[in-house]
Amino acid sequence: MSLNPPPATAPPVSNTSEPITGYSLPVWVTAVAMAALHCLRGEPFVSPVSMHLPQETPPHLLPVQQAAPLGADTALAMGRCQPGDRLDLTRDLPIWVLAERLPRGRGHPPLQLLPGAGVGVHADSGRICASNFALELLHRNLEPLLPPQAAVRLTLIFPTGARLAERTSNRAFGVVDGLALLGMGAWAQASAAPDQLAAARQRLARVVEARPHAPVALVLGANGWDLACRHGFPEAALVKVGNWIGPLLVEAAERQCRQVLLWGYHGKLLKLAGGIFHTHHHVADGRATVLTAFAALEGLTGSDLEQLHSAPTVEAALNHLRRHNPGLSSRLEARLLAEAERQARAYVARHSEHVPDVGVVIFDGRRQVRGAGPHGQRLLDALVPPKKRGPTLQPTTSPVG
Repeated sequence: MSLNPPPATAPPVSNTSEPITGYSLPVWVTAVAMAALHCLRGEPFVSPVSMHLPQETPPHLLPVQQAAPLGADTALAMGRCQPGDRLDLTRDLPIWVLAERLPRGRGHPPLQLLPGAGVGVHADSGRICASNFALELLHRNLEPLLPPQAAVRLTLIFPTGARLAERTSNRAFGVVDGLALLGMGAWAQASAAPDQLAAARQRLARVVEARPHAPVALVLGANGWDLACRHGFPEAALVKVGNWIGPLLVEAAERQCRQVLLWGYHGKLLKLAGGIFHTHHHVADGRATVLTAFAALEGLTGSDLEQLHSAPTVEAALNHLRRHNPGLSSRLEARLLAEAERQARAYVARHSEHVPDVGVVIFDGRRQVRGAGPHGQRLLDALVPPKKRGPTLQPTTSPVG
């Protein structure tokens, strides 16, 4: 039975200069999985695939590249993620789904989802890292296609996922081996996009209104939010900022916020020491330049300085320096944090008459606080008193005095 009833909708097309919004990764994965199940049922390959999105009618049409049986009880489908023309790591990401028919019962759930190569898993459990939205979307669209009296095991594969994951901070949040199947909605949302800034401003307004005299924590990304919540930050104080650090600092100042804590992975927040306040790596990177310049100011020279500059990640550079020159490493990190705080206040002062107390706290790939500037340590104590912290919230270096 075909699940392609007309009418259906395709991705929106824009004739303006605004970026075209495409579907999020979970939607494309679901489409490829549906193609694999159609093939497993013995149906001819059809593209596009018709699928249902939450709270939207009619069904949406998504192209899939191919699907073919690999035997009587196995089928493979392939497609690519097309998130629109915004900056997105998953653009053209190959998606493979292997579908296997199993006897229902015998300990097999009707629909089983397994992570294959390039798909991120939780380091502590080995289970696939997927958002609730992704799981619900898969179950909603796939369960009607399950073969009668049979269970289905789906293995998701992102052939380039492991390589792409090296460009993310996934490991800092306990996600290893590949890209997580994240996404809170059907439409791709870039963290550098203007609609994300508008949403963050609305959230900030609500937080300041509810807590007019309390510190606000600007957290970087969904992973920063998750780590903050896990370690005792009051959710009512959190605002997810994506890459719009500068504009949201100014927004907080304009709303007369007195104290702002910047909380995030060190690769992004250390850019602030170089005066970079739009932190999407496609727009403004500069991490190696900032790190190398400040290391030189602390006395690092020659081949050691060159090695620091050529390190694959900020964390690798800092860890190498910490192992081989712990004294200079401690001074460098303290200087970077203090300068990031100073630059943040100077940025706000250029745009607003009201300058709040701005602090910076960074964490690393071990999910531990890597360091805190002097203002950051004070604001961290105000938001999460030391007695309420878990061990991963204890700074691994002393704050600047």
